[in-house]
Amino acid sequence: MRVVLLAGGLGTRMREETEYKPKPMVEVGGRPVLWHLMKLFANYGLKDFIICTCYRGDVIKDYFLNYEARTIDFTAFLGRESRVEVHGAHGDDWRVTVANTGANTQTGGRVNRVGHYLSGRFIVTYGDGLADVDINQLLSFHESHGRLATVTTVRPLSRFGVMVG
Repeated sequence: MRVVLLAGGLGTRMREETEYKPKPMVEVGGRPVLWHLMKLFANYGLKDFIICTCYRGDVIKDYFLNYEARTIDFTAFLGRESRVEVHGAHGDDWRVTVANTGANTQTGGRVNRVGHYLSGRFIVTYGDGLADVDINQLLSFHESHGRLATVTTVRPLSRFGVMVG
């Protein structure tokens, strides 16, 4: 099952952190929020990700294009014998598709724009929101109700409002 991560917004409420990087790339404990979210899904066996980008999407592309160099030890041989020797493996057996879904595209439009990467069931979530959700329990709940979609929410105290279900 693929996991679609929405990571294309402007992050205007965190402007001091998001002027040069998208909100999902804000670091917590030395790693981007996006990475923490992907680790959560990977712990449930979901390791096939599609990241919908736009604003500062190049930061996300660069992060994953250079992921191994960021997470494992290596030796770089410079000069005439230019090569890189990798020491060990990083352990994240992920498949990551990064797709630019457009500057003014809303949530549904972003999912639609990556539709050609999808088949069958999939999960969609925001790339900057971490919550303590048991993914297996969520999928069981969804299957037992026979619906097209299941929405989960978190009820944080916020001056920006909350979703009422």
